[in-house]
Amino acid sequence: MNESGLQVLMEQDVLRRRIDDGDLPEWAVKHYETFRETMLGERDGAPFPCYFGVESERNGDALYTFVESSTDKDALLALRDNLLEYLDVYRDYSDACSLVTFFKPPEEDLTEADYHERLWHILQFLHVNDPEPWPEDIPTDPDTPTWEFCFGGEPIFPTTRAPFYDERLSRYCPWGLEITFQPRPLFDGITADTEAGQKARAVIQDRIEEYDGVCPHADLGDWGVDGDREWPQYMFSSDESQAPDECPIRITREHPKVPMAPADD
Repeated sequence: MNESGLQVLMEQDVLRRRIDDGDLPEWAVKHYETFRETMLGERDGAPFPCYFGVESERNGDALYTFVESSTDKDALLALRDNLLEYLDVYRDYSDACSLVTFFKPPEEDLTEADYHERLWHILQFLHVNDPEPWPEDIPTDPDTPTWEFCFGGEPIFPTTRAPFYDERLSRYCPWGLEITFQPRPLFDGITADTEAGQKARAVIQDRIEEYDGVCPHADLGDWGVDGDREWPQYMFSSDESQAPDECPIRITREHPKVPMAPADD
């Protein structure tokens, strides 16, 4: 935690100090500062829709990491290790400790289809290199209401922002891919089957309309609700013709899927 280097897990105060010290590359600084401005700022007087994310950034609850490539094996192995470390410590921080992950901007312009492909490549890579088996109580078929991405033995909701969102600005990030990983326990007490969850959903949907100026996405739903699916919510489509028609990830309970490196003596 908070080691030197770029692809490490950082607390907010450490991240901001390293920015002040000039210890991070320009792309990383722009990525985080844009994220913070989005969370804490307003658009035409409207606050960012997810007030849980706003409060998390304001209170310094989240942890952060940077990834130098969305395709390079070593960069994604570093992400795997940081995600495992995060899952080991997040409960010790707060009830709102998500992991915000910033990817280095690509050298070439990417289409929406490219970003969908890269997201699912990352999640598939994490699944294949997961040191823990897929949880027994989570189905492997994404076309079920109780499926969601799992890693390190935990169900996780990864939500993304990317440059291709021309209208849905709450999902817009000008620098490249951004993934926020949220384990299922962060949603305890605010799921669709609770009164608090129903109120939270209504507030967030109203704020989406104010902030984006468009209706909430048709794929917005809740985990476990008949008819809703988790996977399209990880990266909402802007142009349906560029988004996958079915979930691209392939899940298996076979474990381990790749040989694990031997432990150091």
